[in-house]
Amino acid sequence: MGETKIDVLIKEMQKLSAAIERIAGPAAAANDWDAAECFVWAPATHHLQPVKRPNRIELSLITGVDHVRDILVDNTLRFAEGYPANNVLLWGARGMGKSSLVKSVHAQVARDTGVAVKLVEVHREDIATLPALMDILKSAPVPVIVFCDDLSFDHDDTSYKSLKAVLDGGVEGRPTNVLLYATSNRRHLLPRHMMENEQSTAINPSEAVEEKVSLSDRFGLWLGFHKCSQEDYLAMIDGYAGHYGIAVDKDALHADALEWSTTRGARSGRVAWQFIQDLAGRLRHRLDG
Repeated sequence: MGETKIDVLIKEMQKLSAAIERIAGPAAAANDWDAAECFVWAPATHHLQPVKRPNRIELSLITGVDHVRDILVDNTLRFAEGYPANNVLLWGARGMGKSSLVKSVHAQVARDTGVAVKLVEVHREDIATLPALMDILKSAPVPVIVFCDDLSFDHDDTSYKSLKAVLDGGVEGRPTNVLLYATSNRRHLLPRHMMENEQSTAINPSEAVEEKVSLSDRFGLWLGFHKCSQEDYLAMIDGYAGHYGIAVDKDALHADALEWSTTRGARSGRVAWQFIQDLAGRLRHRLDG
């Protein structure tokens, strides 16, 4: 018995349905806020991937940035308690603990207040998907800090407009349960030559520059990180050695640490941590925890 017109129609409808599903992509995964304290945004599936063991250190080990640390702690504490707080741009010298400070402050405030503040990391290449993320976060039952590390934009990159809309613009504005913390080596996020090119081709050059600079202006707090002194560098070394129980003569430790920084051509928290890892390895000393 041959196929009827109805059978043929059903098969065609099934093919059409399958094609639509392929175009639409996979269904968004369910987000479980109780799964972890930290998450990573996966825009392809609109999923917040739980991070079971975040890469962070104790806040007490971050030294040499006491002033900005206290400001960030206070801002985060007010946010966790439901009071007004600002978006924050942490900018400045490489390796001085900008991203480490964000993660450590988040952990400290969550622990001290008992509030389930969540940290959601957004990769630099996913900045354009921030509006979709905000649509998910606005209904979250907890306060959320959106964190973007090493934020900057190239001359032909227009995704900064999505960031501007999230920070302050748009009809809805930023959800009240969301803050944005970003780190950058540049204070104004956009390269100077990009501003200059815009200025040279614009009808009103000053307005073109203002358009670019206003991205940084939308962060309520700017926290600057500067190159550390030798004293601060050695204090970092002492803090790490004490915390991890590395028993080495202090004078010998300092001499070794200074030689290490000389070979690297820099002194910073990152260089101090790399030295401690090297020293612990040479001594066959584990850095558990």
